[in-house]
Amino acid sequence: MKHYRQGDLLIEEVAAIPTGAKPRKAAKRLVLAEGEATGHAHTIAASEARLLDDDGATYLEVQEALAMLTHDEHASIELPRGAYRVIRQREYAPEAPRQVAD
Repeated sequence: MKHYRQGDLLIEEVAAIPTGAKPRKAAKRLVLAEGEATGHAHTIAASEARLLDDDGATYLEVQEALAMLTHDEHASIELPRGAYRVIRQREYAPEAPRQVAD
């Protein structure tokens, strides 16, 4: 399985998206994660893919040959057609693990 990393996001290829996953509504772009420190977002054009949620997990289905994952402060990443799990990275903090702020 392939992995892609952009800032605080890990995009992990999966064999399939769970059948009970519910699609998110989207306008022109899909927001995979909002940047907490900068306000910038990790996005993909809605015409290229769709986001789904299942029991606290987020999945991405790239429906075109390639989808471009973009962010104002990171290099863009090409994701080939397929199914992925979107994971927010966590980091150690003495008080408790926390999400990485991007």
